Amino acid sequence: MQASRDKIVSMHYTLTADDGNVLDSSTGGEPLSYLHGHGNIVPGLENALEGAKTGFKSRVTVEPADGYGERREEMVIAAPREQFDPAMDLKPGLQVVANGPQGQIIFTVREVSDEEVTLDGNHPLAGQRLHFEVEVTDIRAASEEELSHGHVHGPGGHHH
Repeated sequence: MQASRDKIVSMHYTLTADDGNVLDSSTGGEPLSYLHGHGNIVPGLENALEGAKTGFKSRVTVEPADGYGERREEMVIAAPREQFDPAMDLKPGLQVVANGPQGQIIFTVREVSDEEVTLDGNHPLAGQRLHFEVEVTDIRAASEEELSHGHVHGPGGHHH
């Protein structure tokens, strides 16, 4: 079986930045499983895995446009400090959730002053070239439930 639309692909991966720093890895844990062709992983990696078979190993470099996108400075905003609960321990790196016109938006706090909080709505890996080392460990047909929900369900199904 090959990685193609509507197949569940399981893989081990290590993700590194340009400087070789490991950003994420499945090493020592369970493989990552995703529904191929449904946008569940970054497009550049999904495209590189198209047609792969179990046992496939590769190093894949994904440019920002095919990863988490380019950084967009218009996604960095300043919000008045009084909009936040005074008990909140706001500090750089903290992630906060806000409701936007198209659903929830996750912001990362960049700076905090007495007057305002600078928030970044870009994905933390936006603008970065991503380097994946991957090994496909399994490919199977997706269940009808997985296809209707658009994502992988674990053993015994998935409960929403």
